Amino acid sequence: MKKKYFFFDIDGTLAVGRPGKQYIPASAKAALKKLEEQGHFICIATGRSQAMAYDYMQQLGFKNMVSDGGNGLTINNRLLGIKPLDYDKCAALIEECTSKNIPWGFSPENSKIRLAPDESFFNATHDIYMETRVVKNLNIKDYPQIFKVNVACFPGEEEKIEALKSLPWCRGHKEYLFVEPADKAAGIKAMVDYLGGDFGDVVVFGDGKNDLNMFKPEWTSIAMGNAIDEVKQKASYITANAEDDGIYKACRRFSWIN
Repeated sequence: MKKKYFFFDIDGTLAVGRPGKQYIPASAKAALKKLEEQGHFICIATGRSQAMAYDYMQQLGFKNMVSDGGNGLTINNRLLGIKPLDYDKCAALIEECTSKNIPWGFSPENSKIRLAPDESFFNATHDIYMETRVVKNLNIKDYPQIFKVNVACFPGEEEKIEALKSLPWCRGHKEYLFVEPADKAAGIKAMVDYLGGDFGDVVVFGDGKNDLNMFKPEWTSIAMGNAIDEVKQKASYITANAEDDGIYKACRRFSWIN
């Protein structure tokens, strides 16, 4: 069989269960092993930062990753680079949040740490997903790049923040949102171009809103049975739920594995 390039979302696709209690179904692990044994390329495609996802990538047995919502590429465990967010738009967002007393934090580098001007962000969110480090007299102008911005607000409150309208963002927690890149397809194309592959040989698996942009007509898009309706509508094929051997069943259905 001609070599395929497989890209997998993590949450709800590879990993199932509640946050902090997630696991990878044995059937998914078996499918990944068989895909590699048959010479296919396997890769994670995630909105998480490379620093936040790297250990997880290795635990899953992957060596390749499209991270940072499409802006970061890791091949054979080596980071090729990460494109930062639009600096001026992020600066405008932080300025607006400051003027409206909306707590915020941001990541000026590829790390597991967010910087904040005071304790208000942590007090509002109690978030431990990333370490919040308070820097007195924090000034974003002292940092040349911005990779992520976090804004503490509940669902619906983001509508009052004008600067958000020109930035990509998503919400994984009710207490705050992430401003982060949202074009996994761009990262997938960059990865396949780097490897000298053909877009027609790409296969993507996803389930959530941040997977919509990687469901493209030029390649095969597999929606998990637990995917949102918008993802299913764009899919080439809908498989079973992630916890019901969805990845393994799709790979068998298309004879990518025996």
